[in-house]
Amino acid sequence: MDDARFADTSDQNLLAQHVAGDPDAFGELVRRHRDRLWAVALRTLRDREEAADAVQDALVSAFRAAHTFRGQSAVTTWLHRITVNACLDRARKTASRKTAPVDDTERLDQLMEPHESAEAPAVRQDLHRELLAALATLPAEQRAALVLVDMQAYPVAEAARILDVPTGTVKSRCARGRARLLPLLTHLRVTRRDSEDGSMERNRTQGPSVPPASGPKDAGAGDPAAVKGGGGIA
Repeated sequence: MDDARFADTSDQNLLAQHVAGDPDAFGELVRRHRDRLWAVALRTLRDREEAADAVQDALVSAFRAAHTFRGQSAVTTWLHRITVNACLDRARKTASRKTAPVDDTERLDQLMEPHESAEAPAVRQDLHRELLAALATLPAEQRAALVLVDMQAYPVAEAARILDVPTGTVKSRCARGRARLLPLLTHLRVTRRDSEDGSMERNRTQGPSVPPASGPKDAGAGDPAAVKGGGGIA
């Protein structure tokens, strides 16, 4: 398929062309949105195989139901709603099944504080693993709301359209989910803060062990006061 053919074609027109019988239009929609649909499914289900199956189920459903799209929301919103519903269906069916944590290297800016120590990648990776495991303890509906709002940065109104629920329901699911996560996340923040404090302390203790020659005090690089609060914070 020549991607240039659809370069100026909107998502809505692509869907209309698919309904009209164009054999390549839906494939272009998939190409445009597959990565983000995959990210939502993976973070919601925490299992790569389940996420892949959920995305496949969602795309098959979208392919078959394209004629029902009425243009009342963006096509991407419609696709996300179908994907989230497919994920929730699978989550309900496999609620008791244990899965290994997913190796997610992207920053989770809303569920953890945004600034991380660049000197502690191993600690950061462990925190990501523990956080995703904590997220998996939530009911599927709360998890889906948090994935969209806190991890995918959707506005609450957009998340509500995707989930096909009122905005108040999204807010309450997020609030309940965060409340359940808080006791599980507190120690993660302490762990990271300890790691950063250790990095700062190592930087403070570097240098000569003898005092400098006496003379006028200049708060330069050798003065501990000059580096207090710095040294290793990215």
